[in-house]
Amino acid sequence: MDKNTTQRAALAPAAFLALGTPHLAYVRPIVVENVERWGIFAANGTGLGVVANRELAYVAARQHDLEPVAVH
Repeated sequence: MDKNTTQRAALAPAAFLALGTPHLAYVRPIVVENVERWGIFAANGTGLGVVANRELAYVAARQHDLEPVAVH
């Protein structure tokens, strides 16, 4: 095993999951009162906001120093 493989193997699953999570947000379509909207969620699933469209969701996340990712 090379040095990098050993370092990856030593990282506990919980620690691996926490990498980058304070800076990530995911966006996905949701339905609110029978209207499609876009939800913005923290990496742990906590709802952060709801906006009218995908582009606005990305802008809002970035304005709050989060890196948005799409969830399919």
